[in-house]
Amino acid sequence: MSTERTEHISSRRPQHHPLAPPAWLLQGLKPTTAPVPWAAAARAAVALSVPLAVGFALNEPEYGALASMGALSGVIGDTADAYRMRVLNIAVPQLFGAVGVTLGTLVYGHGWVAVGVLTLVALVSGMVSSIGTVASVSGLLLLLNAVVGAGLPMPQPWWTAPLLLGAGGLFVLALTLLGWPLRGRRPERAAVAAAYRALADTLEAAGGPGDLYDERRRRVTQELNQAYDLILGRRARVHGRSLSLVRVLSQLNVVIPLVEAAPAAHLRGRPLPPEIPAAVRVLATAVEEGRTEAPVLDLPEARTPAERALDAALRHAATIVHLAEPDPYNVDDRLGRPAALRVRARRAVRDMMMSGTSWRYGLRLALCVGLAQALVSVVEIERSYWVALTVTFVLKPDFGSVFSRALLRALGTAIGLVVAAAVLAEVPRGWWDVPVMMVLGALIPVFSAKGYAFQTAAITPVILLLSDLLNHQGFDLIRPRLLDSLIGCAITLVVGYLLWPESWHTRIGDRLAETVDDAARYVERAFAPAADDAALAAARTGRLQARRRLYRDLSGVRSEFQRALTEPPPTGTRAAAWWPLVVAVERIVDAVTAARVRVDHGAPPPAAEEVAAIARQLRELAVRVRSSTVPVRVEGEPAGEESGVLAPVHQELAAARAITQPER
Repeated sequence: MSTERTEHISSRRPQHHPLAPPAWLLQGLKPTTAPVPWAAAARAAVALSVPLAVGFALNEPEYGALASMGALSGVIGDTADAYRMRVLNIAVPQLFGAVGVTLGTLVYGHGWVAVGVLTLVALVSGMVSSIGTVASVSGLLLLLNAVVGAGLPMPQPWWTAPLLLGAGGLFVLALTLLGWPLRGRRPERAAVAAAYRALADTLEAAGGPGDLYDERRRRVTQELNQAYDLILGRRARVHGRSLSLVRVLSQLNVVIPLVEAAPAAHLRGRPLPPEIPAAVRVLATAVEEGRTEAPVLDLPEARTPAERALDAALRHAATIVHLAEPDPYNVDDRLGRPAALRVRARRAVRDMMMSGTSWRYGLRLALCVGLAQALVSVVEIERSYWVALTVTFVLKPDFGSVFSRALLRALGTAIGLVVAAAVLAEVPRGWWDVPVMMVLGALIPVFSAKGYAFQTAAITPVILLLSDLLNHQGFDLIRPRLLDSLIGCAITLVVGYLLWPESWHTRIGDRLAETVDDAARYVERAFAPAADDAALAAARTGRLQARRRLYRDLSGVRSEFQRALTEPPPTGTRAAAWWPLVVAVERIVDAVTAARVRVDHGAPPPAAEEVAAIARQLRELAVRVRSSTVPVRVEGEPAGEESGVLAPVHQELAAARAITQPER
């Protein structure tokens, strides 16, 4: 069974035509399937066009252009669901952006002083970006606005530009908050309901084809991660206890036993009765709509340990979901309650300063930005901020592969320049810019959801039209900006990619090995003996937290591998070689969880020697991952009883050990 599964995993790679573009590039050019964000498109259209209209009405188009630039940064940063997170995502980066444009304005036209200041700002921006999502956007705006301020003439006095940019960002925030009174806690409830619906889809696929089940189980992990991040992040900022938030958290917590029971149901080898996923969807609707009246569940009789686990978890979830006021002192945060915001901020700054990865990225970004700024200062070409701007966007750490981003940036910029050229050539400057900006602004959220190249193509004409209102170059902007983009991409590829060994010697193998070690510890914890009921409850809580962290780490490993797959050889080739092992480790964790659930509901527990043997084999697998650049075949099957509760774990472990090097 294990060898067949491994061969199936390894043989799904599509055949590639020799004359077709490389797969890693096609991966970035393929648009992501996502629904059209109509509300975001409408906000972006209003946010970018209204400041421009106000500027024309006051006969100050430069002021309107700066406010629209601030609104553009707010539109790009508005990526969260919950309103309080959106306040942070929009407002905090605006403060960093104001500091950036102030520094840029003060060094405008000062030659090497500007080079030094922008290099230092790039170092700080790169290091700050490693802290988290909000910090990443803040670091981006700090550097982008500093580059713009140092490259374009800004209105005087010096505080005018940061004030206008901040006003544009706050206008986006005001438009965003208009829906808060109507939607209230709906984003949190929608996130929890999405986790329930993803689980229902997973239960519907249980017992069927393994590929479909694995795909849906991964979506459950993503939805749980998003819901916990949303709710626990909000709870850490609440002084005291919010009953509505406690209720949503308790509804999310009770989905965990259902998630644990899903692998056991899948290993039965036959589909579940349709009443079970239908009941989970009923709970999802109740969560989303805030219902308190409990429906009567018509569930089939449970006979096996897996069925009893699923039945008990589903009935308990139905009880908790419909409680109007859950006990605020009896709610267990499955991942542990976050520390206070002040503590987390201090810890994040300390980790940033002590992190070699943070320093390496900051130095890489500083070197590239400093070189770009020095180039436009000393070489006899038109003075331009676009080179450093391109470097910043391409080296942004959470947008994917640096190499493919550089190519996608060049392609997206070329497409955006074609659009800008048509507008600058055919549309008269003045009030006609307002409807044009409305259309182009609405396209930014739509195309941003499709991928990096599409986002670049949508943002480029907007920035060019706003720049034209500041320096009045008109159609003459087009050719220099294309040249600047190509120079910036070249600097990034050579100085920011090729000269850094970590670009070619990726750590994906080390990251995967760490996760395999965590899986070994999870196996030991899952079947550790407990002396009494208190120890049993503590062990269960620790096991839940360990499993959730392990699944979260596996999700991060999968994302890192998918990013590495967009790199050219040898990084992309090595990632493709190790990819089947990522799938195998996920299945091992599923099998261990299923075994624990079966033991909890009547199955005989495994012997301590068998558990220790599996943990030892996992650690041996981690050692081989660290010491190899490609997977190697390991002959032999792990020892274990074929009829024991850990038999599926042995089979999945055999599949992981038998993975062979893919064909080159």
